[in-house]
Amino acid sequence: MADYDLVVLGSGPGGYVAAIRAAQLGLKVAIVERENLGGICLNWGCIPTKALLRSAEIYHYMQHAGDYGLTAANISADIDAVVKRSRGVAKQLNQGVTHLMKKNKITVHMGDGKLTAASTLSVTKDGKTEELTAKNIIIATGARARDLPFAPADGKRIWTYRHAMVPSEMPKKLLVIGSGAIGIEFASFYNDMGADVTVVEMLDRIVPVEDADVSAFLEKSLTKQGMTIMTGAGVESLKATATAVSATIKGKDGKVVTSEFTHCIVAIGIVPNTENIGMEALGVEMDRGFLKTDANCRTNVQGLWAIGDITAPPWLAHKASHEGVIAAETIAGGHPHAMDPLNIPGCTYCHPQVASVGLTEAKAKEAGYDVKVGNFPFMGNGKAIALGEAEGFIKTVFDAKTGELLGAHMVGAEVTELIQGYTIGKTAELVEADFMHTVFPHPTLSEMMHESVLGAYGKMLHM
Repeated sequence: MADYDLVVLGSGPGGYVAAIRAAQLGLKVAIVERENLGGICLNWGCIPTKALLRSAEIYHYMQHAGDYGLTAANISADIDAVVKRSRGVAKQLNQGVTHLMKKNKITVHMGDGKLTAASTLSVTKDGKTEELTAKNIIIATGARARDLPFAPADGKRIWTYRHAMVPSEMPKKLLVIGSGAIGIEFASFYNDMGADVTVVEMLDRIVPVEDADVSAFLEKSLTKQGMTIMTGAGVESLKATATAVSATIKGKDGKVVTSEFTHCIVAIGIVPNTENIGMEALGVEMDRGFLKTDANCRTNVQGLWAIGDITAPPWLAHKASHEGVIAAETIAGGHPHAMDPLNIPGCTYCHPQVASVGLTEAKAKEAGYDVKVGNFPFMGNGKAIALGEAEGFIKTVFDAKTGELLGAHMVGAEVTELIQGYTIGKTAELVEADFMHTVFPHPTLSEMMHESVLGAYGKMLHM
């Protein structure tokens, strides 16, 4: 039996960051992982998907070389080579986490972990079990893709995101069910790679958590790129054969059609990995399988903490990492700040990209705010035009009474990098004057952030 100050169950971006921060603060730390250090994010999620999308982006630019005064002949894509590069990126980062564990003197236990008491965790691997004890245990087991109840993924014709990252063949005609970040990113990737893509979303617009203006703009852009977008629609049946997938889809007009696709990606949400790890026996409070926590990531059981995708939304890697730091610092006796969900940015790496933080215009009005809204288009920005990326806009929402930034919403090139500027401002509780008085470098895409703020107050300069 090994005794620690802290044991972390799960080594994703929440778990391994929590372990590192706790070790930095002088705690004796162990981490338990059943599969790969780095969890889903580094091995099968955030990072390898961005590697795939980068390949698709370059392929897109090669096909449009003439727009830049260049010539590229005999262009082709090798899906196997693209996947191989993506897996190489994931392997490199997995090795990086392994190095960080050694550097911070964190003991790694590979195997399936299960709580046998609030302070005891058993780890089983290859039929052998060892007991770990700790004053504190952080549960960071993440989540997995939700299956359609009537058509579970088979890895051949019906895929989850994990299958879609290592396809055995390039889809010719692809159905994507769900238009959240995962669904739209894979739709964008395969569309750029040459597949005929159809997206089905049961709600009335794609990327439904985003501002309505962003959703409308993105749908128009993806349709222009050749995708078929069906909103307010549902898949009523899905049947796979050796060579195809037959889908019966009910459209928003109530008409039911049956279409055939070579493959289907199901991206309809996640299921928390909270089964079979001892939660129920300890009486941990849950909400539909997700663990309930306070602002510092404590569960209702003394000494037991939870972070990441097994807790409340948003289910994002960077939120999990930040929670890991909060939990570790609280355990070590510090006084970390609680995290405001409205200050957590969201990013979707499709083409064009989408990024946001805070309240949408509609949500701000629902909350009773009198708002001022600024909207600046990419076509008014010199850097965007020079890049050949004049598609998109930046929208800001302010409280008309106080000047507080309530939300920022973007669609266009590199907006996933720009959003952090507004996130810092929102976290620091800056008001409109702070943004207006900031000098933005020229020529940059970030100048649009300035112009959007100016636009909210009738001071826009370049449009």
